[in-house]
Amino acid sequence: EDLVCFRDIRPGAPHHYLVVPAEHMGNCKTLKSEHIPLVKRMMEVGKAVLQRNNFSDLNDVRMGFHWPPFCSISHLHLHVLAPASQLGFLSRLVYRSNSYWFIT
Repeated sequence: EDLVCFRDIRPGAPHHYLVVPAEHMGNCKTLKSEHIPLVKRMMEVGKAVLQRNNFSDLNDVRMGFHWPPFCSISHLHLHVLAPASQLGFLSRLVYRSNSYWFIT
């Protein structure tokens, strides 16, 4: 009820969804320890959407946030990409795990 999930308009993988809080939140830099339950729910929703769309290998998933100033919008959104093993060259750079611009 408090989260929305939809397909990314420029997918970086065969399955690329954004999980977004319905209530406005800034970017991931504004997250604090009290937001841990929210982020966990966002990840749970991402996994559930993948499973509903017939993707079951949850070990081949990349989830994360773009770190400012590398965000295109200033509303918290979790990228859910799968299969991570099929990310193209550019997507592997843009969504690289724990890079300076994308935190998982």
